[in-house]
This record gives sequence, C-alpha cells and structure tokens, in this order.
Amino acid sequence: MTPVLDIADVTFRRDGKQIIDGISLTVQSGEHWALLGPNGAGKSTLLGFCAAVTFPTTGTVHVLGGQMGRTDLAVLRRSIGHVNPRHRLQYPLTVREVVLTGITATIDIAAHWTPTPEQVRRADDLIDTVGLSARADAIWPTLSQGERGRTLIARALIADPQLLLLDEPTTGLDVAAREQLLETLDTLDDSHPDMASILVTHHLEELPTSTTHALLIAHGRTVASGSAHEVVNTEHVSEAFAHPVVVGFQDGRWSARAKASSRVL
Repeated sequence: MTPVLDIADVTFRRDGKQIIDGISLTVQSGEHWALLGPNGAGKSTLLGFCAAVTFPTTGTVHVLGGQMGRTDLAVLRRSIGHVNPRHRLQYPLTVREVVLTGITATIDIAAHWTPTPEQVRRADDLIDTVGLSARADAIWPTLSQGERGRTLIARALIADPQLLLLDEPTTGLDVAAREQLLETLDTLDDSHPDMASILVTHHLEELPTSTTHALLIAHGRTVASGSAHEVVNTEHVSEAFAHPVVVGFQDGRWSARAKASSRVL
C-alpha cells in the first residue's frame, strides 16, 4: 500500500543554519501521529513538508503518492486538510460559511461561487460532527476560541482530505475547551477511519486518545519514532527536552511532570 506520507532523510537549511538534519517519516492510512518536540526543534518546518508547501534542501518527500518537485502540488494540497488556530478570517462569516470556505481553500466565500445544496448539507453534517449544530448560524467574531477550533476542524474535513494536519490546535484554549476539541478529534477515528493525521504540539496533555504513533524531535533531529507508547516515555521525552521529565499514561492520555533541577548551594 502506498503511504499517505513518505519523508526520506530530509534536511533543511536556512541562511546557513541547519534546521532539519536527516529526518525520515512514513505515515500510513488511518494512522494518527503526534509530532513532538521543544520550541525551535523544527516541528513547523517538518509540517511544511507534510503540507507540500516547503521543499527540503536534500532528501525526498512523497505526499499522497506524488513526489514534491515532480507533481502538481495544487492537486496534492486539495487532499490535505490543515487546522491552524491562527487562521486569519477577515470577514464576519457564519460557522456554516467558514466551513464552506474549505471547499475553495479561501478565507472568504469565493466570488461568483455558490455552494450546492449537497455541499451545504455536507457542511451541516460536519458541523454536527464537531458538536456545533446549535451554533451553525453564529458569526465568527462571537465564537469562543474552542468553538473556532472545532469550526476549523470541520472546515478542514469538508474536502474529504486523506491527510489532516493540526498545528497546535489547542493553543489558547482553557481546560474545558481543550478537552472538547480533543474529544472531537477522537470521534474522527470512527467517522473518517481511513484518514491519516499529524498533530503538532509540545504538550503531552494535548495528545488525543486516538494517537497511534509519535515522532519526537530535538535540534532538527529524530530522538525517537514509532508506536506512541514506545516513543512517548520518560527516557525519550527527557532526552528531547534536555530536562528530566516524568511521563505518565492513564485512561488513554499522557501527562508530563518536570523534575526540579538539582542545584548545589
């Protein structure tokens, strides 16, 4: 079976600085990956490869069977959903309208374009999936951060992506809103069983229970990669963050507690 994503020994340099150094990643259909690491580890650059928007300095990137540099990237990107909580919406659209912009990949309803009744029904179904049916006609500026996050998930799903990318989707959320969003992500395992996903974070508490695999990086290099239960542990996380961290796992969720540094007074 052709992988959804195959990144092979990539490097990336900017202004003479090595950002990514020899990372490989293979994602299969239905897998849910966490991309973990401290700030400055290279997570955003690596996500750019996954989204088919950033070219590596060396190495190869195959997304949905097409190799970057040898295929029409615009076609590839139509099958990639992207959830970014910093999404800039300049127009007072309703939840339904925001979701529909996912079809045209614009931040406003495209000029001279009217969604079909089937597309509107599809949008409403997804709005229901993320638990926002009662807010379908609410205007974007009136939504809470949690509601905006769930709206953006529905927006990313409306084009039926084969790969869903989530760039720190719980940024700025309180505990309740975070848990609601993570529960929404867990439901996608049932509603979209063949879709692969990659979630970027540096907080273990933000990993959904549906997480199957993890790639842990530091200083642009792989610390550990594979099954989430084998990767997200005390040894690997402590190494990546260069600090002793105790990792716990209970009821399908991870937790992390940093140990106090030992100092001689």
